[in-house]
Amino acid sequence: MNKHKFLWLPATLLIIGGCAVALHLRQAEKPAEKVRIGIAWRADTESEFYTNVVRAIEEAGGTPVLLKQVMPNSYQLADSTLLPAYTDEQGMLLPIYAEQVKMLPADSSNVRETLGTVSAVVFTGGEDISTTLLSTPEPWHGIEAELDYNATRDVSDYLTMAYCLEQDMPVMGLCRGMQMLGVISGATIIQDIPTYMAAQGIDYEYTHRNVADPGTYRDYAAHHVAVTTHESLHYQLAATDSITGAPSWHHQCVGSIDGTPLTATGVTSAQGIDIIEAIERTDKTFCIGLQYHPEAALVKHLDNDPNASLFMSYDEALRYFKVLVQQARKWNEEKHNR
Repeated sequence: MNKHKFLWLPATLLIIGGCAVALHLRQAEKPAEKVRIGIAWRADTESEFYTNVVRAIEEAGGTPVLLKQVMPNSYQLADSTLLPAYTDEQGMLLPIYAEQVKMLPADSSNVRETLGTVSAVVFTGGEDISTTLLSTPEPWHGIEAELDYNATRDVSDYLTMAYCLEQDMPVMGLCRGMQMLGVISGATIIQDIPTYMAAQGIDYEYTHRNVADPGTYRDYAAHHVAVTTHESLHYQLAATDSITGAPSWHHQCVGSIDGTPLTATGVTSAQGIDIIEAIERTDKTFCIGLQYHPEAALVKHLDNDPNASLFMSYDEALRYFKVLVQQARKWNEEKHNR
């Protein structure tokens, strides 16, 4: 079977022996180009937080593109890393630079050229975000075992997301990516869920991240997420009121969204305490943060992982990225029609 589609063009008249004969010409229809989905820059491209997203976008019919690092034109780097002068002893961005980043116009960085070739951006999981970037800065949580900051990535992610929001480009933030959406929108961050639970007299059961077992792979925790309203992007992605087997791997989360343009559209109840699992910017066309990892469930099914059945199904996980690709294609078409 010929795999090409054809378009029938208007008939052309050919005169043969005084008779007009209509000829229908066929022209091959070009296959639709795959939409390019940006993945916000990160140095460690071997991390599954990155590779799983790449595979999920490809499985959904998009083309994943690792974006270039975004940085203010005046900042100095050594091997793609901010010089030590920009950070404190914990590795967090110093307050003076955090304030600069919050106010930086797009023309003062390379963000415009970096995002010029993609139609949506995914922000992946990873390190804790410098608390100096919060709307009301806080000191770090003080837990040495959880000391995990990356100021270089913070700057790149913050500037990239700010530009996406400015351009109303489709955004999906996963785990850390959701927290960055919270930070840039003015939300607070619960810096350590076990500590937060302990302060309320609760012996936390590690719903959101498995307890570390030295020498073994620390897999995702599978838990339930309630979708709080049908009138949401979250429901469009999940297509259900109740998500079972949401893969989770985090010790921080978005706290209060009061006074922000964010809406919470997903929660998990952990021992009677609701933890926000999904946030959206309703002032934007498609801007959502998910605290869990649908891409991890998708890859578990692709790889026939022994515990794949504990997590959301292949079709359920794929839907998140199918919708993202659709939104990116729509944004790209609208951009070219402006």
